[in-house]
Amino acid sequence: MRRSNGGIIGPDNVTTGGFTGVASGVWKLNEVTDLIKQSKWPTPSPFPINVTPNSLRFNTASSDSLTRTQSASPTSATKGTLSFWIKRSLLGTAQYYMSTFQDSNNRVQSWFQADDTFKIIQKVSASTTIEIITNRVFRDPNAWYHVVLAFDTDQGTSSNRVKIYINGVQETSFSTATYPAQGQDSFLTKGTSASLGAYNGSGDYTSAYFSEIVLIDGQQLTPTSFAETNSDSGIWIPKTITGLTFGTNGYYLKFANSAALGTDSSGEGNNFTVNNLTSIDQTTDSPSNNFATFNPLVNNAGEMMQLSDGSTSCQSNAAQGDSWKLAVSTVGITSGKWYWEAKLVNTNNNNYHGVLGSNVLVANGSNPMNATGFTGWNNGDGGEMLKDGNNTSNDYGTLADNDILGVALNADDYTISIYKNGSALVSDFTLSTTGRDILYPCSVAYNTNNTGIPQSSYNFGNPAYANSSSVTDANGFGNFEYAPPTGYFSLCTNNLNIL
Repeated sequence: MRRSNGGIIGPDNVTTGGFTGVASGVWKLNEVTDLIKQSKWPTPSPFPINVTPNSLRFNTASSDSLTRTQSASPTSATKGTLSFWIKRSLLGTAQYYMSTFQDSNNRVQSWFQADDTFKIIQKVSASTTIEIITNRVFRDPNAWYHVVLAFDTDQGTSSNRVKIYINGVQETSFSTATYPAQGQDSFLTKGTSASLGAYNGSGDYTSAYFSEIVLIDGQQLTPTSFAETNSDSGIWIPKTITGLTFGTNGYYLKFANSAALGTDSSGEGNNFTVNNLTSIDQTTDSPSNNFATFNPLVNNAGEMMQLSDGSTSCQSNAAQGDSWKLAVSTVGITSGKWYWEAKLVNTNNNNYHGVLGSNVLVANGSNPMNATGFTGWNNGDGGEMLKDGNNTSNDYGTLADNDILGVALNADDYTISIYKNGSALVSDFTLSTTGRDILYPCSVAYNTNNTGIPQSSYNFGNPAYANSSSVTDANGFGNFEYAPPTGYFSLCTNNLNIL
């Protein structure tokens, strides 16, 4: 699609010059439209695709963490800045993302509390010298938060000694605000045992995605050193990190090498030890390209699936006994063609996979599949399609444990197609007419007598399991076992912006 003379876009009815009557380098509007439909026109995105291409997925159940021993002689014991991007997967429990210890009486740590507020605390000789708790809660599981903690205890004004920024804005409303004495050492840089994703490397593990973790030893920086506001969208976005002095204990974790996830890219050689994380935990779900996951805030009137693996895996919650469980995507769909996969880890008992309309209301513990507004695959009864609580008469064949179920949703034509290991079982099945204003990918399961618990690992383009093929969509996004049908794309922000 290269043309000379600047690639000017001109109106269709304008006669262009030159010996042939056509100006070289002029794209007509109908040509641009056609190329956009073919996904060949370079549409700008408000997210810089290549700035933060990777994140690392931490899972509480597998006790994931990164740890390292820091120097006891930092560049500065009073000045430092920690910057990171985080996308939360588990809410309502204590989730530590950072702790640095000298010993149990001398330490600093920060976490999201059980009420989803944000807290920093520091102990010196067992006495609390810093305790700051936000009034604001952080409960959006679809958002990437940029967090900056900036210390300079030499500041004359106490509130300037510890600053918290979220998405470029300084937090100023606190339920508790205890600031350190002037000149007080900070264990952010001084602590010799550093942990990410856990409390001192061994407790209160985090379920979240982390990206672009940076520690600056020796300077109190502002968020603009790490991110910026996009001039077109007004969205706070990451920027290329350059020109920074990291200091003795500083580091920069990009998670670019799946074989060495703890690699420090600052040039200081401050690599981390990787605990329980593997190459599959490296994902392209990042602040530059946010993928769909399941939403831990949406449930079947109190009875939801048990989520894990960055809210991509779901299973019926045995502790709740015999009842229907629901998992719903963080991304709602109003138009376009979208593809996702699910590895059916355990197919026992009733399990369903499809889309649910936004206006569907389900009574506590009732079967969501009986509600009008659901369309999808019933893996029981010989393998059937279900719509508005009614099975079709066709038996298409069931999927077994570890089979890959593919779903292709055409929200423009209101049809859905189902695939088994890359082969179509059902093509262009008409969706329910109820609740179609917004469609949400969903999974529903029922376990009988707490046995044979249905479990699925979903892949919206960022799987928590290894694919042998690693196929992308036509825009180069996602990681699938089987190629998406022509014209179908993974559920991520860059595709939403392009399409």
